[in-house]
Amino acid sequence: MAEISFDEFLKVDVRVGTVIRAEPYPEARKPAIKLWIDFGGEIGEKKTSAQITAHYTPEALAGRQVLAVVNFPPRQIGKFMSEVLVLGMPDKNGEIVLVGPNMPVPNGGRLH
Repeated sequence: MAEISFDEFLKVDVRVGTVIRAEPYPEARKPAIKLWIDFGGEIGEKKTSAQITAHYTPEALAGRQVLAVVNFPPRQIGKFMSEVLVLGMPDKNGEIVLVGPNMPVPNGGRLH
């Protein structure tokens, strides 16, 4: 495991946001869902796609708070531009389980 300094860790801007819209992404190479996430006033709404179809449906994601890295450059995923990277952990089968707060917090809050 590579070590990083605390200053390097602080460069990764992880924020909380609320999924305001989610849609299937059938054009993706692997099954995915498109997400539009509200990160509050400073950052606003950002979009991304995530390979999370094993545990989530688009309908179940609306209103859910998630953590995401917001300071990566945008990345083209097929025909969709991903602006943030949502965070998750693999379950015992390697399928992603989203990471988020266990109680409501204000959108845009930064991970400490």
